[in-house]
Amino acid sequence: MRRIKIGLSMLYRLGEPFNKMVQSLSTVETPYIEVVDDGFHTLSKTRVAMLNEVAKSSSVEYTVHAPFADINIASPSKSMLNASIKRLHQSMAYANALNAQLWIFHPGVKTGISMFYPGADWKQNIEGTLQLHKTAEEYGLSIALENLPEKYGFFMKQPEDFQKFYKETGLNGIGIALDVGHANLKGQLESFLRKLPDKIVHMHISDNMGEDDQHLGVGYGKINWQRFAETLREIAYDKTVMVESMEHVEESLQKLKQLLA
Repeated sequence: MRRIKIGLSMLYRLGEPFNKMVQSLSTVETPYIEVVDDGFHTLSKTRVAMLNEVAKSSSVEYTVHAPFADINIASPSKSMLNASIKRLHQSMAYANALNAQLWIFHPGVKTGISMFYPGADWKQNIEGTLQLHKTAEEYGLSIALENLPEKYGFFMKQPEDFQKFYKETGLNGIGIALDVGHANLKGQLESFLRKLPDKIVHMHISDNMGEDDQHLGVGYGKINWQRFAETLREIAYDKTVMVESMEHVEESLQKLKQLLA
């Protein structure tokens, strides 16, 4: 069995200038880095070149988190939908230029007029995903959908939503980026791991108290991390886990290394 790759999302540095984030990569105790293509860290050709230089000198492997602020692949507004898809296509191009191991994106979200068009936004969510999948295939880029918290109106939130998605689309080329913190908000972590073990290709790791997506350090919330580690062994998970905490980041990285050794 391959060893799990334990990496770090740079989400916790999103409020800092991009150059400062890049400089910090030399001090991170893992070669597996997730770049967030949003906010102050929005990618460009120049920034991709900078990250590629780091990869050459430090053997860093990247994954890329797609932009998510104001992005909705299920938008009922054609102009807003087109803008979202265009932005995501651009992000995939940069991920490809980084030789990213994976590109992670968010599913669609309900809007204030969703109630007037039952089922239409779910259909658009699938159509938008299929469009992104087609572009990813052209790049030869691996992509994954992230589960989002149920309380915020996203479509792909429960294991059953993903099962429905796979049944309706027949797609095997899109994996699941399991956000452990999101799954914990409805007590669905074990369910995701047991029902969809073959679809999960990536994980985001943070803790919370079970009510809000707090991005706490590992062990600072209510997730049973020992049980989590045991379940990963039972389902023979051997892919990537990324610390996505906003605090106690290095401590969380070390705790995961000990838990998943």
